Amino acid sequence: MDRLAGQIGGMSSHGRLHAMVEPFDRRVLDVGDGHQLHVEQSGNPDGVPVIVLHGGPGGGCSPYMRRFFDPSYYRVVLFDQRGCGRSQPHASVEANTTRHLIADIEIIRSTLGIERATLFGGSWGATLAVAYAEAHPDRVGAMVLRGVFLGRRSELNWFYGGGAARFFPDRWAEFQAPIPEAERGDMIAAYHRRLFSGDRGQETRFAMPWLVWENTLAGLEIIGAGHAPPDYARTFARLENHYFANGCFLEEGQLLHNRHRIEHIPAVIVQGRYDMVCPPSTAWELAKGWDKAELRLVPASGHALSEPRIAAELVRVMDGLRDGTRQS
Repeated sequence: MDRLAGQIGGMSSHGRLHAMVEPFDRRVLDVGDGHQLHVEQSGNPDGVPVIVLHGGPGGGCSPYMRRFFDPSYYRVVLFDQRGCGRSQPHASVEANTTRHLIADIEIIRSTLGIERATLFGGSWGATLAVAYAEAHPDRVGAMVLRGVFLGRRSELNWFYGGGAARFFPDRWAEFQAPIPEAERGDMIAAYHRRLFSGDRGQETRFAMPWLVWENTLAGLEIIGAGHAPPDYARTFARLENHYFANGCFLEEGQLLHNRHRIEHIPAVIVQGRYDMVCPPSTAWELAKGWDKAELRLVPASGHALSEPRIAAELVRVMDGLRDGTRQS
C-alpha cells in the first residue's frame, strides 16, 4: 500500500523538509532472475546509511523521499523494487515475492559496502522493513516506520472487504462498479482476473479504479484521486494485487510472531491517528511490549507520506536520531 507521494510545503521550521539534493551515485544492479534494479545514493557518502523502502508494492521511489534526511549527515539509499519505477522488467511479477525483495535489500547492502543500516519505510515499506529486519537482525541499526501494514488477512479485509467502505460508501461503490455483482465477495480476486488478463487495454482500465480507491482514502482530507499516467497505474495495481492475492507471501501473523528477533533494535513508529488505509491498531499491536519501540500517534493525519504532520514528524525523528548520535 501507499502510492508515490507528491511534494508538500507550508511546514513550520521545526520539522521542515530538507533541501532537495541530487544523487552522487546512480546504478543499475542485476539481482538475478532477469531483474535489474534502479539504485541511487544521495547525501554524505561517508554518512550514516539509511535504506529507504517505498510503498505499494509497486509504488517506486521518488526524489521527494530524499528530503527527510539531513544530506550532510545521512547516506541515503533509494531503490525501485522489482517490476516498478525504473527497475526492469517493468510490471513483471515473475520471481517477485517478499523473499526476493528481502534478498534484493541484502544484495544492495553488500554491494554498497554497508555493514548496518537504518531502515526507513512506510505502509508496504514498513512491512518489508520488518520482514528484512527479522531475516537479518544483525544488519539493522534502527527502524523508522510509518503507517504500519503487516500483511495479515484482517488488514486486507479491512481495506478490500468492506471495512473502510463503512466510512466511504460512495468511493466503495465506485470501486465495486466495474466488477459484476456475483464476484464482489472477493474484490482482490475479481480485480486479479482482470489485471492479469493478458489484454493490456483491459488491465489498464481496471488499474485506474484500483488506484483511485487507495488514493482517495490516503489523505485525511479527500480532495480527489489525483493524476496517474496509465502505465504507472497498471504497474502499481498489478504488483499490489499480485502481493495481496498471495497474502504478501507471508505466513499469517508471521511478522508479529517473529518480532522477538528484532526487539533489540530501536524503532520509532509514526502513525496517523485517522489512517483509513492502515488503521492505527496494527501499529499499536506491533509496538506493544517492544520496549525499544516508540509509537507516535500523529493527530489530524491520515496515511500518506505527504500528510503535513506525518512528514514533519518523520523529519523530526530523523533529525532526532542525528542529534542523539552526535551527542552520545
